Amino acid sequence: MKPFLLLATRAEDAAADDEYQAYLRYCGLKPEELVRIRLESGPLPALELSDYSGVIVGGSPYTSSDPVEEKSAAQIRVETELSSLLDRIVAEDFPFLGACYGVGTLGVHQGAVIDRQFGEAVGATRITLTADGERDPMLQGLPHTFEAFVGHKEACSKLPEHAVLLASSDACPVHMFRIKNNLYATQFHPELDAEGLITRINIYKNAGYFPPHAADELVATARQSSVTEPMRVLRNFTERYAR
Repeated sequence: MKPFLLLATRAEDAAADDEYQAYLRYCGLKPEELVRIRLESGPLPALELSDYSGVIVGGSPYTSSDPVEEKSAAQIRVETELSSLLDRIVAEDFPFLGACYGVGTLGVHQGAVIDRQFGEAVGATRITLTADGERDPMLQGLPHTFEAFVGHKEACSKLPEHAVLLASSDACPVHMFRIKNNLYATQFHPELDAEGLITRINIYKNAGYFPPHAADELVATARQSSVTEPMRVLRNFTERYAR
């Protein structure tokens, strides 16, 4: 099998490694079947899409809708590199799954409006599939409504006309969409279970997602949450596109 490619942007080793392990676990892949490139640490190397089964973009501390003057040089480089790669991915309709930061990358690339109207606090939220979502193979086996972990400052407030809306929540109208046949983005985190969320709460408690003093309460709430369904998106992706 050709490996899948995970493009990551988390500078903290503990967060980056925990994310990688989560994708291995819930994608059902071995380490040699999931190649990771940490974009925050250096330029994206030359890639041949034909060497991979599909491309996954993980979550990110980067916020696409921030003013350019507030973005670091590393973020601007990463955004430029991802946009160039997406030119090729979209043209080929090459299997792509962007999780959380996928909305900010694929969404911006395709002309969606990404802003701060529909950010969601860190924790579990109830996701509801649209009629198109219930028919989509990437959501096969998921119930009509399910709990998923979120935590995002920005979201998509308007999709381009050629996008297909697949899932929403009460607080965030665009939680998953599809472009063409094989390009997907989720706002929720399909890789996150309770322990994964707790790891990120502890690492990012000073990153502006929540007041630092609320970290202990968020950890306690996460431990009481039952989030088991979103991971099926990852297994559906790898099973559908492995080649």
